[in-house]
Amino acid sequence: MRKVIALLSAAVAVAAFGGAAADAEPVGPDAVAAAPEDTGQGKLVWSSCNDPATPALQCALLEVPVDYADPHGRKIKIKVDRLPATAPKEKQQGPILLNPGGPGISGLWMPASLSGQLPADVASTYDWIGFDPRGTNGSEPHVVCDPHYFEAERPDYQVDRGTTKAWLSKAAGYAADCAADWSWLLPHMTTVDSARDMDSIRRALGARRISFYGGSWGTSLGSTYGQLFPSRVKRMVLDSIVGPTISWYDHNILQDKEHQRRFEAFAAWTAKADAVYHLGTDPAGVVQAYYRVQDALRAEPVAADPAPGRIGPAELDDTFYSGGYNFLRWPRMATVLSAFVNQHDTRPLSIAYNRYAAPGADDGAFPAYNATQCTENAWPRDWEFWKKDQAAVNAVAPFYTYNNMWYNAACMFWPYQGNQAGRLKITGKGLPPVLLFQATEDAATPYEGGLAMRDALPGSKLVVQTGGSFHEILFRGNACLDDTFTAYLRDGSLPKGDGRIAKTCAPTPEPAPVLVTPPPAATAKTATAGADAAPLAPTDPEAVRGVLR
Repeated sequence: MRKVIALLSAAVAVAAFGGAAADAEPVGPDAVAAAPEDTGQGKLVWSSCNDPATPALQCALLEVPVDYADPHGRKIKIKVDRLPATAPKEKQQGPILLNPGGPGISGLWMPASLSGQLPADVASTYDWIGFDPRGTNGSEPHVVCDPHYFEAERPDYQVDRGTTKAWLSKAAGYAADCAADWSWLLPHMTTVDSARDMDSIRRALGARRISFYGGSWGTSLGSTYGQLFPSRVKRMVLDSIVGPTISWYDHNILQDKEHQRRFEAFAAWTAKADAVYHLGTDPAGVVQAYYRVQDALRAEPVAADPAPGRIGPAELDDTFYSGGYNFLRWPRMATVLSAFVNQHDTRPLSIAYNRYAAPGADDGAFPAYNATQCTENAWPRDWEFWKKDQAAVNAVAPFYTYNNMWYNAACMFWPYQGNQAGRLKITGKGLPPVLLFQATEDAATPYEGGLAMRDALPGSKLVVQTGGSFHEILFRGNACLDDTFTAYLRDGSLPKGDGRIAKTCAPTPEPAPVLVTPPPAATAKTATAGADAAPLAPTDPEAVRGVLR
């Protein structure tokens, strides 16, 4: 990550924000003295988002500088929405900014969803603020590199299948495509840049301090904001935590090993339900069934309809790895294997692929993912190193290693060298107590990250859920977790436990093993193209939020 740049000091007018109450910037004689550096951001002009489900939701675009070292240089716009507080003004607690992760995933759905899951006496006291990080989604510009990069059928992920040259060419081409159109913005899409955008949002809101909730990469964003601006944080919640110092390359290796364990947990769950899925009572047999399906698709891919292309072994991997993020997907995944192996029926696979893995109209958050990770710390640039190192990881974690390797391979060719010093160091100096949530078997942000963040923020409190049911564990129906979050937002109350782990919560019960019945053959195409195959909304129980590959 680039070194933190000292910004110019100057007074700046900020747009008034109703409901900031005790956390608003001073006005009158003290305003100029209290106003910090001039970040060159514009004003928030709110209008209705025209959301029939949440009529009170308001939207705006905020102009911010591309480069905060040049606050009055070239500008971009950040899409922001808010659900204003409705409590009496004296009870309002100011804005809470929200980020689901990615890097690059939209946060605009979060104000309505998260506030709606809290008691009214808490939800009504905050102004709930969602935003799209720079370069993504509704922000301007929306960075797109190769919109066809993820289309099926993709080359086989396995390096022993003769596709290495194809993948190296794809990864190098993707990096070149990004650089060709976006060289002026890509170096300024790091977590530090997004944290400074958050502070521009704070200033435009007229708030002296903000609260923050972030999941997955959002925990890196939140902790970075807290490191840069500790006095501007009121409360902060980090859910499913990225370790504060680990390199992104090494973080992916931790993911590979944890995804292997989650895949084996899925196999054990499926084996216990042999009466439903008929794949045998031995977990190893379920794993073998998966690889038999993979071999069959290698020999004869199937139509991805309604998505374009065909489903081969890579698309099968993409469909199944996300079960490590959300175990409510396990019944559908087991149904896919059962139907394919026992009835030679590929319709459940087509439906699952369209729900879980089919690409959207462009490459979505992928440019932001690469621009963030490839730039924040140094990556190996030598394919021979990758080949040898990843082979050693694959020997113990074959389910996900090569899938993950090729997903990240653009960093081998990224046009901007990663920061040799690594990511911004997190110390927690000056921060109020931070509330941390972490599951012990999280595949995307492994448990080590939660412990490391607790150590980096000595005043924080870590709540641990045993088990690995979800990535991002709040708002999943676990009262032990959600009540702890609610108490903290209500009045700052924290778990009383001392030590590295302040509180432990029980795992969420495993899903019931049921066949997810596919549509009748006569109507398969129509049904597949309908709601059952549509991409999942972030609020869907099977959705994966805050994906950090």
